[in-house]
Amino acid sequence: MDKNLKFAKSGWKAELKLGFTHTANKTVLSERNHKGPLTVQRPFYPEGECCHVYVLHPPGGIVSGDQLAIDINVNKNAKALITTPGASKFYRSSGEQAFQTIALSINEGATLEWLPQETIVFEGARLVSDVQIDLAENSRFIAWEILVLGRPAADEGFNLGEAFLNWQINRQGKPLFLEKMRLDAESFAARWGLDGCSCCGSLFAFGASEANLEAIRTLIDGTPRQGVTLIDDLLICRASAKKAQSVRLFFEKVRQLIRYDIVQQQPYTPRIWAT
Repeated sequence: MDKNLKFAKSGWKAELKLGFTHTANKTVLSERNHKGPLTVQRPFYPEGECCHVYVLHPPGGIVSGDQLAIDINVNKNAKALITTPGASKFYRSSGEQAFQTIALSINEGATLEWLPQETIVFEGARLVSDVQIDLAENSRFIAWEILVLGRPAADEGFNLGEAFLNWQINRQGKPLFLEKMRLDAESFAARWGLDGCSCCGSLFAFGASEANLEAIRTLIDGTPRQGVTLIDDLLICRASAKKAQSVRLFFEKVRQLIRYDIVQQQPYTPRIWAT
């Protein structure tokens, strides 16, 4: 979380703190605290020991001045998958920014899949999103962020507004990956930016290998606006497209390819994504 951010005085303030603990036969949601309109459904176990949780934001959208903070701790040897039942929506701003901060701690031998559905940034919205992931040496994770600028189905582009996206991934307390990105009307339209593509996304996976890298290169097979690289044990996939579904399907295929190697779970698609 960027401690230099100046939060607005108005809007919803919501916090969610979750803790996952490994027991004899499964991972349990051992800590669940929330303030404001941010909570989770009851955990369930479609795959056995891995704990699945859906994060809920009952208002359904985020407006200027809103502040959402999610703090997740996956304790030693625990296994968790977290997603959302639908897309997040950041509405047109009246002037203030909306803030979203996500802190994920993955301890020794633990695995986490952080797989929220798309984030839709309406034209005129002002968003600051901070994601920080703290890793133990032998932890594993898969995480993605899929961003949609404007609403193409409603003939809305992104001629006004901005999104600041900050990622920090630490390994044993030392920075492994740092990125700060600003998306606005200029970068949305420019050839050096999104070139009018309404959707862009990043997928990260820690604990990856050269074999995973080659498998994804084969999957891409020259497809425009898709790419992959490996930095130490961190796999990074990028994609952009005119339609969010194209980025989403690419990331889902990548996850199916690498899931067993990364989190030791067979390919599985959360049922909520089909509703």
